[in-house]
Amino acid sequence: MARRNRVTPFGEIVATPARGLLMGNRGCLHDGDGRLGRARWRTTAWIACRTAFRGRRRTLMQPGRYTELFFLDEATAFAAGHRPCAECRRADYRRFADAWRRAHGLAQDEPLAAPAIDAALHAARIDPLTRAQARTPARLGDVPAGSMVARRTEPGAAYLVLDGALRRWSHAGYGAPLAGDPDEIVTTLTPAPVRAAVAHGYAPALHASASEPY
Repeated sequence: MARRNRVTPFGEIVATPARGLLMGNRGCLHDGDGRLGRARWRTTAWIACRTAFRGRRRTLMQPGRYTELFFLDEATAFAAGHRPCAECRRADYRRFADAWRRAHGLAQDEPLAAPAIDAALHAARIDPLTRAQARTPARLGDVPAGSMVARRTEPGAAYLVLDGALRRWSHAGYGAPLAGDPDEIVTTLTPAPVRAAVAHGYAPALHASASEPY
């Protein structure tokens, strides 16, 4: 039976046998029997990690340890509010921090600690009233490639913005590219600070299906 540990672009944690390219965590969200409780985070450091690093082995959902979460790819992790891990994905984290500096007009040699990024991300990814995923409207033509959006005609579906087209997300990968109207108003799932970093040069790692021509 599949564990409930796969994260969607809407930030929902579900059970599916499909595998993801990245693992991450938000702290310990499960009980001693490996079942999720009501909490959806225990820390503001929401990270996205490699699934293999230096030969380390973990037993999933150990009591009292962080809950291992999995994502189709980095675009999905970004939409769910995570950022690159500064340990197992050090090079990616540095590229992300550099893009973050450019997006915020900071000097490239200015120190930028991970907790500062986490605090800004947490404020942008969580609605303070509902404690659910924060979502904002935007013109499709203003959403950078690599971001995730929902369409008003299909509120339950998530789409990857890429190469001027939209690709529908699923746990197994992305669908065929669909033409998008730049003036369409969509709901952004990827938090604004991450979209800004993507717009300033950070290219998220995508599932192979994102490049399929179909």
